[in-house]
Amino acid sequence: MKVLVVFALALAYASGSALRAPFEVNVEPEFRNVYMPVVDGPDGRITNGHDASADQFPYQAGLSLKIGKSSAWCGGSVIGHEWILTAAHCTDGVDSVDVHLGSTVRSSPKVKHSVSKDHIIIHAGWNSKTLANDISLIRIPYTDFSDAIRAVELPRLESHYSTYVNDEVVASGWGRTSDSSSSVAAHLQYADMRIISNDACRKTYGLTIRSSNICVSTPASVSTCNGDSGGPLVLKDSKEQIGLTSFGSSAGCEKELPAAFTRVTSYLDWIKDHTGISR
Repeated sequence: MKVLVVFALALAYASGSALRAPFEVNVEPEFRNVYMPVVDGPDGRITNGHDASADQFPYQAGLSLKIGKSSAWCGGSVIGHEWILTAAHCTDGVDSVDVHLGSTVRSSPKVKHSVSKDHIIIHAGWNSKTLANDISLIRIPYTDFSDAIRAVELPRLESHYSTYVNDEVVASGWGRTSDSSSSVAAHLQYADMRIISNDACRKTYGLTIRSSNICVSTPASVSTCNGDSGGPLVLKDSKEQIGLTSFGSSAGCEKELPAAFTRVTSYLDWIKDHTGISR
């Protein structure tokens, strides 16, 4: 195994300078890169995905992250009237977050909330070097539900041991459209994907993949990418959220290497303890 320095791709709006320090991690044989938020702009989306229709993903949240004088973008999911679920690497170190709800066109949310870092709960076990426990919560003012804004279903507690291997899922977000893009999408994108085993995923990422991760294959370069971080991975049949976008290969989003997610079933008790939400 090699020790490799992985550079975060969080970029400032104006200057394009990196917002995060490099990560140093042990992985094999391909080194991986956490999907960091990227700059605002018109030219990015899930790679080789599809345009979402209005209200197709009412649980999708967009997060405009404020770090000093800079801003960046991540995704999230509505899990309750006052709660957004996202990735720890999105919210770690931010000063405040603008939460966009009911958006298909990213710049036109039906509802927008601005909250300070005091409303963010990052998992106590989050480790930016190993990417363990990449999950966080954002508490927002009470929001009424509608056709455009609605909570996603969480898995039942008895689903804790489900592997979901070969199950069909859908990921959504405003992330980069290609490895050459440095900006996020104007229109919400989605991609149909399939779960692979963690053993298969470890062939790319080694011990970075834990039981608390879940992975998808990315044939035809259909994948999540930077800017999709924290966004939902949802079962196509039951509409339950079983993952949130965490990381992929730093070789590129279009290299047909697995994409890794935080496994929601590993954190159902943690979510319930902080929000009271469960099934």
